[in-house]
Amino acid sequence: MGRRYVYGRRKRSKAPLLMFLIMLVAAGAGFIYFSPKFERNPPSITLPDRVFWSKSSGQPISVRLEDDSGLKSYQVTLSDGERDVVVSSGTFTIAKKEALISVDIPEHSSLDTKRDNWTMTVLVNDTSMWNLLRGNSAKKSIEVTVDRQMPLVGIVANSPSIVRGGSALVIFQASDKNLKDVYVEAGGRRFEVLPYIKKGFYATLLAWPFRVNNFSAKVIAEDKAGNRRVVEVPFELIPKKYRVSWIGLSDRFLRGKIAEVASTDAEIPKNLGSLRRFRAVNEDMRKRNESLIHKYASRVEPVDFGKWKLKAFYPLKRAKVVAFFGDERHYYYRDRKREVSRSWHLGYDLASTSHAPIYSSNPGKVVFADYDGIYGNMPIIDHGFGLYTLYGHCSSILVREGEKIEGGKIIAKTGKTGLALGDHLHFGILVQGVEVWPMDWMKQNWIKSHIDQVFAQARRVIGNR
Repeated sequence: MGRRYVYGRRKRSKAPLLMFLIMLVAAGAGFIYFSPKFERNPPSITLPDRVFWSKSSGQPISVRLEDDSGLKSYQVTLSDGERDVVVSSGTFTIAKKEALISVDIPEHSSLDTKRDNWTMTVLVNDTSMWNLLRGNSAKKSIEVTVDRQMPLVGIVANSPSIVRGGSALVIFQASDKNLKDVYVEAGGRRFEVLPYIKKGFYATLLAWPFRVNNFSAKVIAEDKAGNRRVVEVPFELIPKKYRVSWIGLSDRFLRGKIAEVASTDAEIPKNLGSLRRFRAVNEDMRKRNESLIHKYASRVEPVDFGKWKLKAFYPLKRAKVVAFFGDERHYYYRDRKREVSRSWHLGYDLASTSHAPIYSSNPGKVVFADYDGIYGNMPIIDHGFGLYTLYGHCSSILVREGEKIEGGKIIAKTGKTGLALGDHLHFGILVQGVEVWPMDWMKQNWIKSHIDQVFAQARRVIGNR
């Protein structure tokens, strides 16, 4: 018999299909895992852990939002513990990776302003497709301190008067549980203050810049919520006129001294004509030299107020004043109608004998002892409390930077370095970087009535509180 064959369908394996499905799921999972559209990092919220707010200040709160995939929406809520108020919200029509939003706290709302602390909550969502297309979200809550009180400020004692171009002392009290800043504003400038004797009391020397006509001095205290108190210091204002001088320029002066001084400054071109070179020295170089002085004479170093007592400054014995503070100098060539330049003289020029010894009448620390352009060889001494003296045109400097000196020490000798034609001393006094009328500090009676007696009065007042 022949063999009988039975034909039928061959059974196929399911393994390849299963493998395909597994690979497809793995590919999908990999795409979701690695695709930027499915990133899983929550947005970041940057703002202080605590902010201060007052109804009067109206200062907004800055909130920085960032996200890898892009920001979608945000909401800011304020709560007083019982009620919640949405104070800001928004949606980004075009996804941004970072945004800075400014949150204004409303003056009028249902929140209880008698409560000292509120809670501000920021909620932000991104555009990621993670979390079943809902994206990632972040939430941050901070404390908002409600501060309704302005700082308290009271003048304790002050110099009775201040002359235009002169100096004065003020001592005051300033207090606030959230005090942020306290200073004195005078003549459009800020003067830093030092703590004085007891907590909450402050003192500062201030100046009336001689080129400022309308002057007032105010104590300003500000707290962290933006509440601000301004109290005027009751000085008697004494006007003072400063001299105006017209000075003719000679060819000898222009080719000699001016060329010599200009050669020490690399910023002055070598090929300038004599008049342009003079202007460069008298204006541009002078400005750079004075900036250096301000740099070294602007700090307010702490002092022991129980020992800080000054003698009248008398830097040069048997001296004659040959040029005054505040002189407005107009320079012309051959004819007054040909004015070349203008400058102001910021100290006293004192002359006695050649290479005469220069004294520091009061103790201090040498903060600069080097050459400074038109001022020549020049030491600057810090006497503390923001008071500085400088000594220009010296032939030699006998102290070094960083040295602490006692009153009565010889610090230099007069000369004619820098922009000086004859041997003399340029003596300057600065209060927190502002040049002031030296004559105040060269009179013991002025120091007694405007400085010493003010300290004495303040000690009596503070001692009784």
